[in-house]
Amino acid sequence: MRMVDIIEKKRDGHALSKAEIDYFIENYTEGNIPDYQASSLMMAIYFQSMSDEEATHLTEATLNSGDIIDLSAIEGIKVDKHSTGGVGDKTSLVLGPLVAANGAKVAKLSGRGLGHTGGTLDKLESIPGLNVSLSSEAFIEQVNDINIAIAGQTASLAPADKHLYALRDVSGTVPSIPLIAASIMSKKLASGSDVIVLDVKIGEGAFMKTLDDARELSRLMVKIGKNFNKKVTAFITDMSQPLGNAVGNKLEVIEAIQTLQGNGPEDLEELCKEIGSYLIKDAEQAESVDAARSLIENKVESLEARDVFKKLISAQGGEYPDLNDFIKVRDIVAVKSEDAGYVKRLNALDIGLSAMRLGAGRATKEDTIDMDVGIVLNKKVGDKVEEGDVLAYVYNNKDDITEELRTILNAFEISESYIEKPPLIIDIIE
Repeated sequence: MRMVDIIEKKRDGHALSKAEIDYFIENYTEGNIPDYQASSLMMAIYFQSMSDEEATHLTEATLNSGDIIDLSAIEGIKVDKHSTGGVGDKTSLVLGPLVAANGAKVAKLSGRGLGHTGGTLDKLESIPGLNVSLSSEAFIEQVNDINIAIAGQTASLAPADKHLYALRDVSGTVPSIPLIAASIMSKKLASGSDVIVLDVKIGEGAFMKTLDDARELSRLMVKIGKNFNKKVTAFITDMSQPLGNAVGNKLEVIEAIQTLQGNGPEDLEELCKEIGSYLIKDAEQAESVDAARSLIENKVESLEARDVFKKLISAQGGEYPDLNDFIKVRDIVAVKSEDAGYVKRLNALDIGLSAMRLGAGRATKEDTIDMDVGIVLNKKVGDKVEEGDVLAYVYNNKDDITEELRTILNAFEISESYIEKPPLIIDIIE
């Protein structure tokens, strides 16, 4: 088998066989295929796409390029959730305890943030002492003990994906739906869970820009999951504005705790309860989504869900934060509206990039995060605004943020006409 023949076959629009895909992944991972040939194949796939069968084979080959985590020692049905990333997305911090409090086993491997999207691990590590580097034995023992553990992915998990993503990033082939689907699903399948919910973000602050693309990606990932005998549901959710109000690591931890106590932002609370209902039902802890929703409401009201988060923090060596003394910044600056009306648009990407430049995120993998800084939104799309009203609060440790304050102000578009609040959950694909 020759790599050039595989490239030409896909270039001409033909389907690749399982043997050809296996050959490519195995030999590229081992360093036997040069980057220029691999990037040629990525570009051919970008233009010619792949069938569902090819995407499934690519997922399987990528999955088998490294370790597959064995969670059989965990009693019960294991659940996991994956988000395609967004601004202010602290869903895992709320959703994990909500689901675990209702008896499902949350065995979650998460990643770090890069660019305008925050990472779950970074947010957890903003809690003093908390350790996200758990051994397999400690991870499994913790899930059996308190129903939840959240830890970092190991380098041995789907290494082919790591190599291919780095190549796609510099060769203009990242926005390929079958390549995205295989990348996400190979890591989720390698993580060993039985039930997976995918949160596919769409909008300015997300990777997917159109509803058609989001639906196609969701459909394909659900199909791949079904081919591996997993229960997979995909939510398509809005990321034209940030999720919740807080953007920044400690700020998002505070908002997650507030949500677990029943006083978080409406959009974050709704998303977590809806996704959680599907996870609880598929984990066979409730007979229906509606019944699962009632269980979640009870666990929030009784503070049992919040107490599970406390147990998670303690089990991983952390100290539960005092919310009144958690944030330490030089100053908190109010960004005030220069107009009156209704918020028509709130650019999630601009907010996310501003938070990153303030120090809340990384422009490169080597950057150090300032866990205390960030942005707390005071107005969202559809809210009424008077001239001089506070649109956002900026938590800052830098000398001069004049430019960022202007960027944040300009992220809000104010209309004189009434604006309805947009739906958060656009579609659910089972």
